[in-house]
Amino acid sequence: MQKHNPNWWRGAVIYQVYPRSFQDSNGDGIGDLPGITRRLPHIAGLGAEAIWISPFFKSPMADFGYDVADYCDVDPMFGTLADFDALVARAHELGLKVLIDLVLSHTSDQHPWFVESRANRDNARADWYVWADPQPDGTPPNNWLSVFGGSSWQWDTRREQYYLHNFLASQPDLNFHNPAVQDALLGVARFWLERGVDGFRLDAINFGTHDAQLRNNPPRPAEMDSPGAPRSNPYTHQRHLYDKTQPENLLFLARLRQLIDQYPGAVTVGEIGDDLQYPTLAAYTRGDEHLHMAYVFTLLTEHCAAPYLHGVLADYLREAGDAYACWSLGNHDVPRIVSRWQALGGSPEARAKLLLAFLLALPGALCLYQGEELALAEAEVPFELLQDPYGKTMWPEYKGRDGCRTPMVWDSSAQGGFSNGTPWLPVSPQHLERTVAHQEARADSTLAFYRHLIEWRRAYPALRLGSMTLLAPHEQVLALVRELDGDRIQCVFNLSDRPATLPLAGHAQLLAGNGFDADLAGTELTLPPLSAAFLRLSAGEA
Repeated sequence: MQKHNPNWWRGAVIYQVYPRSFQDSNGDGIGDLPGITRRLPHIAGLGAEAIWISPFFKSPMADFGYDVADYCDVDPMFGTLADFDALVARAHELGLKVLIDLVLSHTSDQHPWFVESRANRDNARADWYVWADPQPDGTPPNNWLSVFGGSSWQWDTRREQYYLHNFLASQPDLNFHNPAVQDALLGVARFWLERGVDGFRLDAINFGTHDAQLRNNPPRPAEMDSPGAPRSNPYTHQRHLYDKTQPENLLFLARLRQLIDQYPGAVTVGEIGDDLQYPTLAAYTRGDEHLHMAYVFTLLTEHCAAPYLHGVLADYLREAGDAYACWSLGNHDVPRIVSRWQALGGSPEARAKLLLAFLLALPGALCLYQGEELALAEAEVPFELLQDPYGKTMWPEYKGRDGCRTPMVWDSSAQGGFSNGTPWLPVSPQHLERTVAHQEARADSTLAFYRHLIEWRRAYPALRLGSMTLLAPHEQVLALVRELDGDRIQCVFNLSDRPATLPLAGHAQLLAGNGFDADLAGTELTLPPLSAAFLRLSAGEA
């Protein structure tokens, strides 16, 4: 990767680090910035171009850093600003870009801005947050619901008004209709850009602006999917037309892009959870005025059959084909992919290898979540050890997000090499069978496969930068073609636990070295269960 290349992010592999669970350097059981710095060679050796670090700012940790109390300082549990500077310097030495997670839609209720705002109705920051009077009967201003359950309005006795919180009550929403709020947030972005970061992952970025008229959301039709929340959550009962994804949000993103463009090579990755995911993706990433790229929730569900994935990509091409996506199969908010898609059959290792190949064949950038390269399954965390407030509220139908946040496992020591102390979440005993050290010793390990396939892909620009065409849907197989400058590569994935045979229209050549076995006899391709094939097509054939 060339540091001066402003388009480094196109087709890039981005590795997400969840700081609390990556590496503890001081024995307190919580991962930290020096720990991340220590393990950067692992990420660089995997072949990633960038890291995305989840929040490490000062915070009361009600939502583990996604409730920010000071945007421009490091929480002591993670280290210091000097530790962050050292992390950035080491990452750049290794050729890694550094993206940090900015949570702009809301703050902690302990942020000084909110402390001042809630004091009374006429202070300098009185309208920096979303305040509203009750209805005549004292109930909330409208029917909006929190992602974490219940009303998204919290009564405040100081102002005798409600304030909006799309997540926890301790995460009040900022008022993006106020230009001063936008100015302050742009100042935060500039602070970190000046410190050397290469861009931002923007949390819940379509939640920034609310409907100024506070109109009620309509009910959701029963047949309409709800991205980003379990069915047991009342949040899924509404169409979220007015509490997020308002047109004015694009005006702020345009201002943010103007700032970002002053730092060559810096990029933005947006998180978009919306009823109309692909049209929103298109609006937020089309052209050069808003986000560079964004990811949606269509691959973060439990659905994994070939026809479903074909439909996901067909919808993307139809509704957002000229938008730039950053694809992801997992993150810190959803169950780990080898468990969530266990319906595919086979072993966790076989699923992990196939799903990496699938990701690497998609048009756009892609995110890997820490531990995916080890084929880590979702951990079981008993209720008495749960930390996630979301899981505590929704238990037992929804167990929260702790199962994907347990510590990274580096070796076979008592705590998997994560910490010398008691980890904030228990290390999964099953994970200790798949540590980095264990897999380093095996040429056939998932870790070795990840390193190999990511490197193998570099030889084929069509897989990184080409256009995508979908082939006909199939019960077992997903097939697509990536094309760049006349080089056409057909990517075929058997997403079942049975062999699959696929007819080919004409001459094709199997590309060697991808780590999968397939049999090409004439114009017929046979794939073993949970396998992939990459074929170079002759001109004019598909």
